[in-house]
Amino acid sequence: QVQLVESGGGLVQPGGSLRLSCAASRDIADFNDMGWYRQAPGKQRELVASFTKGGSTNYADSVKGRFTISRDNAKNTAYLQMNSLKPEDTAVYYCNAGFIIRQYWGQGTQVTVSS
Repeated sequence: QVQLVESGGGLVQPGGSLRLSCAASRDIADFNDMGWYRQAPGKQRELVASFTKGGSTNYADSVKGRFTISRDNAKNTAYLQMNSLKPEDTAVYYCNAGFIIRQYWGQGTQVTVSS
């Protein structure tokens, strides 16, 4: 069993920055992959950024150059640094991890970009 707990969401003005954190209940080096998804009202959940066990990363085109995914294995935590935020980045952001044959999700954290 894996628990994922997100934090760091909030209200920010356009052009601002936020850093999301995802703390895992076990060693994240054991995960097949780990990433961030988001879901805006009335829209499907979409991949924002992810990394594999081997270290390769993947980003949605809409966030390339603005968001950076990273991890601290010693803290069992993944991060999403979000810069140059836009109103269209407003969504609930979810942490996801693949472990053995299952996918695990956090409870989500709200990010609102508004002036």
